Amino acid sequence: MSEAHGTSEETTYDVVVLGAGPVGQNVTARAVAAGLTVAVVERELVGGECSYWACVPSKALLRPVIAVADARRVDGARQAVDGRIDAQGVFARRNRYVTDWDDTGQAEAVKSVGADLFRGQGRLDGPRRVTVTRDDGARHALTARHAVAVATGSRPVLPDIPGMDEARPWTNRQGTDSSTVPGRLVIVGGGGVGVEMATLWQGLGSQVTLVARRRLLPRMEPFAGELVARGLGEAGVEVRIGAQPTALRRPDPDGPVTLTLDDGSEVEADEIMFATGRAPATDDIGLDTVGLTPGSWLDVDTTCLVRGVDGTWLYALGDVNHRALLTHQGKYQGRTAGDAIGVRAAGRPLDDGPWGDHATTADQHAVPQVFFTDPEAAAVGLSAEQAAAAGHRIQTVDLDFNAAKGANLYADGYQGHARMVVDLDRDVLLGVTFVGPGVSELLHSATVAVAGEVPLKRLRHAIACFPTVSEIWLFLLAAYERERD
Repeated sequence: MSEAHGTSEETTYDVVVLGAGPVGQNVTARAVAAGLTVAVVERELVGGECSYWACVPSKALLRPVIAVADARRVDGARQAVDGRIDAQGVFARRNRYVTDWDDTGQAEAVKSVGADLFRGQGRLDGPRRVTVTRDDGARHALTARHAVAVATGSRPVLPDIPGMDEARPWTNRQGTDSSTVPGRLVIVGGGGVGVEMATLWQGLGSQVTLVARRRLLPRMEPFAGELVARGLGEAGVEVRIGAQPTALRRPDPDGPVTLTLDDGSEVEADEIMFATGRAPATDDIGLDTVGLTPGSWLDVDTTCLVRGVDGTWLYALGDVNHRALLTHQGKYQGRTAGDAIGVRAAGRPLDDGPWGDHATTADQHAVPQVFFTDPEAAAVGLSAEQAAAAGHRIQTVDLDFNAAKGANLYADGYQGHARMVVDLDRDVLLGVTFVGPGVSELLHSATVAVAGEVPLKRLRHAIACFPTVSEIWLFLLAAYERERD
């Protein structure tokens, strides 16, 4: 099918999807596979935030920084690392991966699965109705026989402090699409975006100051933030924890920006970036026409059906439902909801019990996340604090990675830490956290163990190859057996 246009036309589809990012594309593909007709509405670039201003460009930019850091940890290789990273080469690499912010390929991909693409601002106009307004003012009314799926993502939140407009701060978008290295950069926010951007821009040659009001990576095990903070400090980043911004000044639009902190100190920089949270991009999609509050997160059930709306037609996927603001988790929701929409449309029963085909159970029990810092921080499931708060009887097992021969061969003097959280009543893993060089590639094994609720008695038979970093599993399980006995 082709890209659709219109003035004041009206068309009926089985499903209308608001948002053509990875989440919207996944629900679209599953709905089409179920034999349904689908219209996809996108107001910006097809591919969404992830493809052009988040996951893809940030990882394209970070990989050269991490690759050089890894080489410097290996004797014989470190001697070959001479000079600074070629920032322009890194930016060119990013530009290739974001296709120079041209979405032609992704638009063709949406249409190739059999969906129609409508460009413009999509807004609900009552139950099962969406109005698309193009930039030229033309309008097209869409009616959905079975479902409307909201996958409009989120936007950055800036704190309400004096001088914000004058300062013209960066958000994640400028942090990933800029092609000039600022001499001095202040980053406010100690979550995943903040620590990755600090890693990136320090590696490209900025003098970075990272300001966080509490520990870094606060949703992970405490040691994760501590090790990442140490790594940032060793790379040259000034990490200031326990500080909050109170004011900004930039009297000359082309001059430096000054940040005032709550302890009265000031930091001057050439640019400032805020990585202080996200808000749902639901303020202008017509939620009020179906009895919901514009700008709100959308509460959903396990099939991603929105609560508080009559009927089984409105779904919310990805960031907008606030379950896990991660692209891979949103794609999982898109696949699950797309299948559920198809089953409901066919009048067949749902398999929506725990771990069923139409249930997003992993959102509560097995969410994996990786931050590509130096060292990397990776986790899945519950932290020890979260597991205890949920009422589980737990045991934690902690080991430094140098217990594994493979880790020491991966990097001379390898520094990293691993923890697994065990449910003592069921003898299964509730959560696993790894911090160290290259640990992102270990995470899926942990995700399989947590999502599969693999008994530890069986997990000990999953043998790690020698000599690999994965041998840490052998030592974690052996330590658990010793402590249990």
